[in-house]
Amino acid sequence: MGLPGTGRPSRESRDSPRMRPRLGLGLLLAGIASAVLFWPWTRVLEVTAVATGEVRWCACVAEGDEFVLSFIHSVNRRPVHDTLRVRREHIVIVKSRYDSFGAGMPGTSDEEGTFTILPDGWIEWTVNREVPEITVRVGRVANHILSIKGREIPLADLAEPGSALSFRVRSNTLFSAMKGRCVP
Repeated sequence: MGLPGTGRPSRESRDSPRMRPRLGLGLLLAGIASAVLFWPWTRVLEVTAVATGEVRWCACVAEGDEFVLSFIHSVNRRPVHDTLRVRREHIVIVKSRYDSFGAGMPGTSDEEGTFTILPDGWIEWTVNREVPEITVRVGRVANHILSIKGREIPLADLAEPGSALSFRVRSNTLFSAMKGRCVP
């Protein structure tokens, strides 16, 4: 029964036994939707401008995902590929691959890492060191490239050469990831 002339249900019909389950189901669905959107259950790799704290790029990541930072070494002018892995809310420096020795490049195994010359001639320095974040100063000639999920992102597209970018993994809500335009 409705209120005469209003088209709205009367208080009695809103409180009827048939309306209570609908209200409960609606509240349950709203709670689930809120939890999915606003609970920090997803991880993202954020690339942030150190000077301003502005997120310049982000991607949704999962435990064990790997990404590579490639660049031209400043001294020996040869390519270097650093492999990094997501572990919880940290980054693991897994290894560096390079094709020649030079100043600033590891040349032997030590307490920090294991040095190996691979059959293809490349040199690999395995580290497996967990860090909370990595900061990279975008090079003017280094041609820094982030490779992740089949994409290649030149760091010079994210920040001016000479400026610093910070890479970190953090928990994020799905809503924030979508709002920040994180790539899936």
